[in-house]
Amino acid sequence: MDEVRSRTDIAAVIGDQVALKPAGVGSLKGLCPFHDERSPSFTVRPAVGRYHCFGCGVDGDVISFLMELDHLSFADAVESLAARINFTLTYEDGQPQQDVANRVRLLEANRLAAEFFVGELATAAAAPGQQFLTERGFDQAAAAHFGVGWAPKSWDALLKHLRGKGFSDTELSTAGLVSSGDRGVYDRFRGRLVWPIRDLTGATVGFGARRLLEDDQGPKYLNTPETPIYHKSQVLYGLDLAKREIARGGRVVVVEGYTDVMACHLAGVPTAVATCGTAFGVEHIKVIRRILGDAAGSNGEVIFTFDPDAAGQKAAVRAFAEEQRFSARTFVAVGADGLDPNDLRVQRGDQAVLAMIETKRPMFEYMIRRVLDAHDLDSVEGRAGALREAAPIVADIRDSTVRPGYTRELARWLGMDLAEVERAVKRGHAGERRDADRRGADSREATRRDAEAAQQPTRPPASLRSLPDDPATRLEREALMMIVQVPHLVGGDLIRRSTEAGFHNATLAMVRDAVTSQLGALGGAGWLERLTAEVPEPIAPIVQELAFLPLPVRTAGEEQLARTAKATVASLVDRHLLRQKADLVRQLQRTEGAADAERFRALRQQLVVVEADRRTLRAV
Repeated sequence: MDEVRSRTDIAAVIGDQVALKPAGVGSLKGLCPFHDERSPSFTVRPAVGRYHCFGCGVDGDVISFLMELDHLSFADAVESLAARINFTLTYEDGQPQQDVANRVRLLEANRLAAEFFVGELATAAAAPGQQFLTERGFDQAAAAHFGVGWAPKSWDALLKHLRGKGFSDTELSTAGLVSSGDRGVYDRFRGRLVWPIRDLTGATVGFGARRLLEDDQGPKYLNTPETPIYHKSQVLYGLDLAKREIARGGRVVVVEGYTDVMACHLAGVPTAVATCGTAFGVEHIKVIRRILGDAAGSNGEVIFTFDPDAAGQKAAVRAFAEEQRFSARTFVAVGADGLDPNDLRVQRGDQAVLAMIETKRPMFEYMIRRVLDAHDLDSVEGRAGALREAAPIVADIRDSTVRPGYTRELARWLGMDLAEVERAVKRGHAGERRDADRRGADSREATRRDAEAAQQPTRPPASLRSLPDDPATRLEREALMMIVQVPHLVGGDLIRRSTEAGFHNATLAMVRDAVTSQLGALGGAGWLERLTAEVPEPIAPIVQELAFLPLPVRTAGEEQLARTAKATVASLVDRHLLRQKADLVRQLQRTEGAADAERFRALRQQLVVVEADRRTLRAV
């Protein structure tokens, strides 16, 4: 133990997790990994092999650092450090005890699995994976750099391979490499392209696997489940490759997928990372801040890229909700025509990816413009609604030197008087203070309210019967019944168009959003379960009713059902197009002929497109 401690460079171990900078003779300083802070108070003294945080008081040596940070036992921490420096430990009984060696065994199983998958990618059976990589602009060197592999379409190829290496079924199950069911123990990943997910030290802790084969009924992406060495809320794909560039340049780019990370790195953006099968959250922020050295007053940058679809916009809202946790400036980068980094690189080359990152917009500007785009700014009501939603965003800007500039920009974008916008922003700021004051009172009242609520009769679950029976709601309800029950008869294109339609009923709009988020799994295995999981829990009964209520058709024949299903959903899309047409007509009426001829022609052209869409729709 003492030998391992003395031979280990504590600065190198901690430097894998924290951006350390010189702080006087013999000292290094960075943000504490054990508590959230904006100014660095975590000090490392390599010469004495100790660390200490003046913020939270934690201190210790390299062994205690690993124990605290990775939640390891003392023995596991020593074993990990020994493996790092290639030092052979001697145990009292001559053999490693099972609990001591467990973590090392799991890491070794994952390492060997990664090697196995890489080898399989070179075989003829991996042609679908090879084709996928080629079509997305990744050659053999790129696949090798990122460790991309292929899981053969077999129930036990990996299982047999690792059994041959001396691993037990229990160990492989604990590592998340195999599953158990009616067939017994079998490979978790089968017939898929596989990416290794590595921790900050470069050790493989899990995998992400993409569906490519038509007969694969599983989800598009299948990840390793939570294991003793893999916690998806704390892992970022590509961070092992990007960490040094992030620390050196003070910039991190957060993208949405494994191929986007690859595309960015190959295009010259080596600071790209992505989450692994989960939303970007607080634990990810803590990891990034440590690597970024995100202290108060720093010039760090966090750049997010979001897909333009509903899932991407939900991710944007979630990221914005956590934006204040960064001291670094936050930005959003949007690819040309809404393309993600991978598609952008394939279609337009590396320079287009670089341009996407360099033409980033501040996060606050992006969110404000997103709000404005959701309103009709040509109407008084639309501008008023946009101001109500955008003013609190401006009020939430923590930098008081930047806030007035955004206030002026908001007034310009809305075409409203600056004084009126300033008043709205001040009201939003005051409202935030009132909300903060109320939080204390709310927490003191929480127990009493909960007790009172327990005495009240439970509210009946949400039901379609509780919704209005007006024509608009009725059409939305019937269209969703068709989409939920017989998506294969409606057709993917028509369903996609229906998800773009505005909904009159807010409850049914949540179900529409769930459909939007699951378009990739349209009508596949677990379709209903996926939709139910996407809506808020109180809305789940609505999804169940939509799935099981009798469809509004007169005959049971599939041909008639298909016609009715398509006609119902087409009516919903047509209603949306009629709204667009009415809006365009109003704008034309407000346009002054020769004084605004270009805008007049553009509006007329948009009308032609809408009418053509309606004619196409009637032919469905």
